Formats: sequence, C-alpha cells, structure tokens
Amino acid sequence: MKTKVALVKGGYTGEAEVSFKSAAFVYSQIDKDKYDVYPITISLDSWFYEDEQGAKHEIDRQDFSLELAGNKVTFDVAFIIIHGVPGEDGRLQGYFDMIGLPYTSCTALTSALTMNKGYTKAIVQDIPELNVAKSVLLFKEHRPVSVDMVTEKLSLPIFVKPNAGGSSIGMSKVSEWSALKQALDNAYDAENTGYQVLVEEFVTGREFSQGIYRDAKGELQVLPATEVRTTREFFDYEAKYTPGLTEEITPADLNTEQKERADRLIKEIYIRLNCKGMVRIDFFIENNTDKFFFIEINTVPGQTAQSFIPQQVRASGRTETAFYGELIEAAMGE
Repeated sequence: MKTKVALVKGGYTGEAEVSFKSAAFVYSQIDKDKYDVYPITISLDSWFYEDEQGAKHEIDRQDFSLELAGNKVTFDVAFIIIHGVPGEDGRLQGYFDMIGLPYTSCTALTSALTMNKGYTKAIVQDIPELNVAKSVLLFKEHRPVSVDMVTEKLSLPIFVKPNAGGSSIGMSKVSEWSALKQALDNAYDAENTGYQVLVEEFVTGREFSQGIYRDAKGELQVLPATEVRTTREFFDYEAKYTPGLTEEITPADLNTEQKERADRLIKEIYIRLNCKGMVRIDFFIENNTDKFFFIEINTVPGQTAQSFIPQQVRASGRTETAFYGELIEAAMGE
C-alpha cells in the first residue's frame, strides 16, 4: 500500500507564488510508484485539494482529511512547501503536532525561532569560528524613533529587512542616511511579517547558500555550497527570481579549508537550532579576513528546478526523486 503524502503549498504571504512553483516541481519529482501525492492548498480563504478535473475538495481541519467519492482520505505524512506564514513560522507544525501527523520540516519551536532573524542570531553567535554582522532589532513600538536608533549604533552601508520575512521581500540596501526612513517603512509594512525590522551592517565578501538535511538513517548530510554572484546591488527578490540577473555556481569554488569549515559550521548551526528535515543556510566569507559570517537560515527553502537545493542535490550525485523520498521516510521514521 502506498504512503499517502499531503504536499502542502500556498500560504498567507506574497511568497505563495513561489510556493506554488516549488510544489509543482516537487510533485513532478516524487516517486509515484511509492507515494500517493495530494497537493493541498492553504490560503486565508480556504484549505482544499483540487482534483485532476479542477474540482475543489475542502480539507476537514479536525484531522486534516478530505472526502473523495464518498471515501475519507487521511494522510501518513505532510510535505510542507509553504514559504513564510503559516508553513515556515511554526503555526502549521503546531497544528500537525496536535493531530499527530508527521511532517518534513523543522518542529514548531525551531520554525518559530528561526523565522525571527534577530533571535536566531542570538542563539548561534557564540558558535566558535562563526561571526554575525553588527545589527539593531526594531519592534513596532520603536518605529517613531527607529531612524535615530539605527544611526546611533550602526555605520553605512547597511541592510534593512523584515525580521520575519522571506524571499528578500521588503529588503533594502542603504548607502545614504537620507534613504533610511523609506527603507524602514518598506520593511515594517511587508505583509504578514510582524512589524519587526532587522538592520545589519554590510559585510563585504562572497555570498554562499548551502543545504543540509537529516537522511532516513538519521545521519546529517551536507550538500555542496552554491556561490551567488548578482548584477544587482544585493540578492533581492528580482535577483532571486528574474533569469539572467544572478550567476549561481554549484558547487562553489571553495578551497579545502573553507569547504571543511563551512560544512562543520553548517552542521553545528543545524544541531544548535535543533533542526529537522532540509534547511538552507546563507553565509558570507568576508573579503580580506576570510571569516565566516552567518546571514540567515531558511527552514522551507525553495524547490523549483533552478532553486539552490535541487542544484546542490544534483551536484552531490543524487536525484531529486531519491532526495524527496529520503525526506519523506525520515519524517515518518521520527
């Protein structure tokens, strides 16, 4: 009997568009001989399964089931592919915990913590050999005085971004103080990000993104790193999703010591944050000093054919089909 997989997509933010693309790719790659896969859309309006004829079937939120042709369908595991709220911030994970449905992502606590960039940095900053950029964390109550709080503590250039956002939505690089207020407004007002803003000093260096996951045997597997080179000022939403604006080199050109150090630190970050499933960690290697600077962690990374994780899976000699199967089996075996 095949394992029934709920492929959960959509969400409550602007990242839903990316989620649908990721889910379509994951669906195309999962082994249908082993798994019955049901794409489930979660939106503010409804939770539903859309069958091949285009008919929508509402999800019963009492137990995350649906009725098809008079039969009740329940799931063995949820493959979460929602970027942002509610699939990356712990809300959906907490719901699945309450109804006893295994899922492929980090736990509710880890998801909620890592969605908050400022809190995450506080947890990882004492890891040996790991550095974090000097920063200021702003809350809704700070908004009237946020410009002064930033100018008093940080030096230009700086990055301004929603503390709980993703896909670089609402993110700005500020090189002149005159542009700071507008950048703060953009970050505060980003949809469903909690009115918190993280402002960080700019680190000059090479930017990398690297995946790690726990396989079906419980072993940590670090994927090859990707180096990101963009023609934009920084890796913003347009650079991420507009073809031709960014060069992505997988595997990255790292020397032996840099590769071993990055792999070691990424494992320690995964362990320190008590991660599950696959995550992606972004970091800089600073020019001149060669120091490793943690940027952020993404607990539901993009999964289009061009996304970092699929690139890294292929570079490691694996297939996406085998990789997604491992994530499903690991989730069910915990």
